[in-house]
Amino acid sequence: MAFESLTERLSGIFKKIRGQARLTESNMEDMLKEIRVALLEADVNYKVVKEFTTNVKEKALGQDVLSKLNPSQMLVKIVHDELIELLGSDDSEIKYQTGRPTIIMLVGLQGSGKTTTAGKLAYLLKNKLKKKVLLAACDVYRPAAIDQLDQIAKSVGVDIVNMGTKVNPVDIAKAAKKKAYDEDYNVLIIDTAGRLQIDEALMDELNNIKRDVEPQEILLLVDAAAGQDAVNVANAFNDKISLTGCIMSKLDGDARGGAALSIRHMTGVPIKFTGVGEKVTDLDIFHPDRMADRILGMGDVMTLVEKAQQELDEKEVKHSMNKMMSGQFDLNDMLAQMKQVNKLGSLGGLLKLIPGMPKITPEQQEMAEREMRNFEVIINSMTKEERKHPELFKYSRKQRVANGSGKTMQDVNKVLKKYEQMKEMMKKMEQYRKTGKMPPGGLGGMGGMGGLGGFPGM
Repeated sequence: MAFESLTERLSGIFKKIRGQARLTESNMEDMLKEIRVALLEADVNYKVVKEFTTNVKEKALGQDVLSKLNPSQMLVKIVHDELIELLGSDDSEIKYQTGRPTIIMLVGLQGSGKTTTAGKLAYLLKNKLKKKVLLAACDVYRPAAIDQLDQIAKSVGVDIVNMGTKVNPVDIAKAAKKKAYDEDYNVLIIDTAGRLQIDEALMDELNNIKRDVEPQEILLLVDAAAGQDAVNVANAFNDKISLTGCIMSKLDGDARGGAALSIRHMTGVPIKFTGVGEKVTDLDIFHPDRMADRILGMGDVMTLVEKAQQELDEKEVKHSMNKMMSGQFDLNDMLAQMKQVNKLGSLGGLLKLIPGMPKITPEQQEMAEREMRNFEVIINSMTKEERKHPELFKYSRKQRVANGSGKTMQDVNKVLKKYEQMKEMMKKMEQYRKTGKMPPGGLGGMGGMGGLGGFPGM
């Protein structure tokens, strides 16, 4: 995940500062040097790094942080605020038109994943923001791009203007605009052609579309893994067609994050969306404050809540939680809870959104997710009666389920043990809810990591 190394470095720096008896100009200077190195290693532009550390120092001295009772907390707040400013403050939102379509023109180099991103953006706007979306296939130089966008439009459930490869892209864009106005679409997304490099022919075409269609947003797709090259590409496009924002892709990969921290300051172009995976659902609205929280290891509870609201069945969750809190839930409910958690994405990605959660290695994540798959196979091999009444399990039943699922007796016992742990934890939670008194031993200790739902690998 992007910023992972930077987050670790900054966490270590602030931990060291908290260990100081008091904060002085000297040890604050040492901290700033370490922050400078951490940012440079994350591939942040050196001009951005210099200005960032200068601003932090000036604000710390200006607010007389050294004399404060808790100077380390004040410094973290100053760094946090500066990160938000660096990432774009409050100018990262799309300004949607009222009473007429908002036209978004998507641009980028060939091979950047622009067509796929057009589909992701259509999905997000349709499902999360409840917009009526129209796509326009204007990359006439690659028949595969048009076919791909056509298939994506069908899978997402949005309409598309596809006039083939023999029509001028400007005419396609104009026809799409007319359809968007005539049929009351909220958003029109124009997927334009790319090139292997920026050239005059590409920019002339984009400017012609811009002139005739008058988009409210011109968004550039850039790759977070490209580092400072992404900044150079953004500068080149911005000089020629005046961008309103960018979409930063591959923030779920091993990119160091420097492009995201540099691009707004170096180009004036804010990040408006971030790509975090390959699926059509893997595009998020960019929130500078939430990204600053993640970079400083503070989690991102708001994004987690939004994911839950978007992906989970509220009635099913309430029903299941009521049964769990009353201690009446069975293995069917446990399986349903596991499936709901799976809808929210990878375990490692979820834990990053929860403040204070320990980091898990890729190996630990794979083991936990493999166990969850095993649990599902094992529970599905049980009879309806066994799932509703786990107390029925004796040796012969366990052996039959193990044979039927292709697992071992030990695997079956692990499922039943985890179920009992969940049941016990929920009893404690219900006791705490009724009395307000913490049970002996607290609520934790139920399977590691604070008893997070008692799920496999936890």
